[in-house]
Amino acid sequence: MSRTRIVVVGAGFAGYRTARTLSRLTRDTADITLLNPTDYFLYLPLLPHVATGVLEPRRVTVSLSGTLPHVRLALGEADGVDLERRTVAYTDPEGTRGELPYDRLVLTVGSVNKLLPVPGVAEHAHGFRGIPEALYLRDHITRQTELAATAPDAATCRARCTFVVVGAGYTGTELAAHGRLFTDALVRGQPLRQGIRPRWLLLDIADRVLPELDRRLSATADRVLRRRGVDVRTRTSVKEATPDGVLLDDGDAVDTRTLVWCVGVRPDPLVAGLGRPLERGRLCVDTHLQVPGHPEVFACGDAAAVPDLTRPGAHTPMTAQHAWRQGATAARNVAASLGSGARRPYRHRDLGFTVDLGGAQAAANPLGVPLSGPLAGAVTRGYHLAAMPGNRVRVAADWLLDSVLPRQAVQLGLVRSWSVPLESASPEVARLPRPDDDRPARATEHPPPEETPDAQQQ
Repeated sequence: MSRTRIVVVGAGFAGYRTARTLSRLTRDTADITLLNPTDYFLYLPLLPHVATGVLEPRRVTVSLSGTLPHVRLALGEADGVDLERRTVAYTDPEGTRGELPYDRLVLTVGSVNKLLPVPGVAEHAHGFRGIPEALYLRDHITRQTELAATAPDAATCRARCTFVVVGAGYTGTELAAHGRLFTDALVRGQPLRQGIRPRWLLLDIADRVLPELDRRLSATADRVLRRRGVDVRTRTSVKEATPDGVLLDDGDAVDTRTLVWCVGVRPDPLVAGLGRPLERGRLCVDTHLQVPGHPEVFACGDAAAVPDLTRPGAHTPMTAQHAWRQGATAARNVAASLGSGARRPYRHRDLGFTVDLGGAQAAANPLGVPLSGPLAGAVTRGYHLAAMPGNRVRVAADWLLDSVLPRQAVQLGLVRSWSVPLESASPEVARLPRPDDDRPARATEHPPPEETPDAQQQ
């Protein structure tokens, strides 16, 4: 008998967990193919550690081929899905088009950055969603601090060592917290002008940092940030960005050369091209993660609107914790559709949240118990080591070395500014063909009226 063809699209938290679980459940009865633009799974919660020199970039990546036995890796980006022909069209890294036929399909394409129509932001800000952006930001922060030390006047010095982060969700809060420690370490080796210190601003239109969290954890993070010297401004955002600074919506003008955009995420626009019902840009699925009308198609993670059985009428938020768990459920239900085991609905139990604030500081509430300070820091890093599917020893070693040795503040020049434009986070722009690329753009849609804030729930 011919073997069942299973295709998993995307290797984020949901896709990686799906493929890994399927490799165990169906390896004797199915051929599993994982389609992804890169050959690694990115452990996104530790990306701020890369951007501030705590971890080397390979520490937060896990080899797909090395950790997913019985799974064939197809390098490429999905361009569309033909539900009638049961094929996935894709383009590989060298521009060659291909198709993957399937008997079962699991869509785990995740999310992309949300780009708001603020003048100048697309041209002068940078996102923070992947290894290239983290490497660019680490070089950029180092370069600006070094240039500030030799600036011809105090105004230029202040502008170069002022760093503005927009969005006080998980990513923005952790980046500002780690970034302040990083620049303080840099200027110890190369002091700035008398009386000038690095300045970090964290902006958000919400009334507090980490608005999606319990207020006690939010207050802990706010206290650590302010004590560290971060200028936290709530109910504030950027009205306009220029090469030399930003104008805030409260009328304040800030001279800066660094604007990092962490305002949130939206579902990958690939799912909008399927012609199936959407919920605020997310593909509607049932409680078993199947697409209504197409029982052979499953979807989970950020791009899927999964009913939340603990809150009738609501959908699970776009977080790493849900994506990871949904991946396991999707894999079991795919296996059940092939006659192995029984399918089950997706139901979760909240394990709590962790927010790494750099050094020994963190905010956490494991199993609902609020923690702060070094104890929360130990719990947070212990959680990350337990949750990572690889590189645990290397990550722990880097953390240990960072605690006893100074960071290596050098520019590697591996990623240039033009190669990580913020436009790449905007589906309306990023999916358009390049001048030398005639492949069709993905179908897109107008932004939904409300979108989920950036979150990395643990």
